[in-house]
Amino acid sequence: MLRSFLYVPAHSDRFVARAHERGADAIILDLEDSVLPDQKATARAALATAIPSVRQNGAKVFVRVNADWEMMQLDAIAACQAGADGLFVPKASNVDGLLKLSELLTREETGQHRAPMDLVPMIEDPGAVLDARAILSCTPRILGVVTGGEDLATTMNAQPTPDVLRIPKIMVHLAAKAVGVLSFGLIRTVADFNDHAGITESIREARTFGFDGATCVHPSVVALLNQGFAPSQEELATARAMIEAFDARETKDGAFLFEGRMVDAPILARARKLLALT
Repeated sequence: MLRSFLYVPAHSDRFVARAHERGADAIILDLEDSVLPDQKATARAALATAIPSVRQNGAKVFVRVNADWEMMQLDAIAACQAGADGLFVPKASNVDGLLKLSELLTREETGQHRAPMDLVPMIEDPGAVLDARAILSCTPRILGVVTGGEDLATTMNAQPTPDVLRIPKIMVHLAAKAVGVLSFGLIRTVADFNDHAGITESIREARTFGFDGATCVHPSVVALLNQGFAPSQEELATARAMIEAFDARETKDGAFLFEGRMVDAPILARARKLLALT
């Protein structure tokens, strides 16, 4: 499972040094918003040591590249050479840009004899929301998607409240599920990281909708994401008992009664998917 993604500025020795201790399933080494323009080259060069450092405890490592194509090329090549598992691609607004990036990575990977990198497009404007299904199906490199609430609200001249973000985030989420890629995020901004009660409720809501995990900007949120996006012991026990009850039946077709409710094929399929996560 990829329940939690923790953003870490790639050029910050202090944050990088402890990132592997935070318990996140994945680390996003940031070259974009948390890095000032005159520090971009320094942050990019730091990937060579930052990537092996943050993955010490087994976390996946992604790099958020810059949206400008000239810088994105340099960022992507450096991330590929340093061994990143994938890239978060900001302002992903069209198919052509992702295909061009994929072609660049293919050339680099071939030269380095390394495994293909994943891509996680970041949908951050209304046009990309409407085109999400095409964007998310343009290359098999795409692992999942994130809808950037702050940038999306800015392009809409809106405020990033849950009511404003709900429709576009659910639209992108549906597009992800339609094409079979993962969907990451909460139906709220990630900026207010101190609101643990609100975040916990948002995680519960997101999991109910079928989101797979979410990003965070502060280590204190990692544990909330890990717990909230993982099935509880009670859920797992119920799923096991349900499947055992189904397997014990003489006939394996049709619905059956389990703990006072009717169970049919879709409910069984959800139970099996839940157990497959463990």
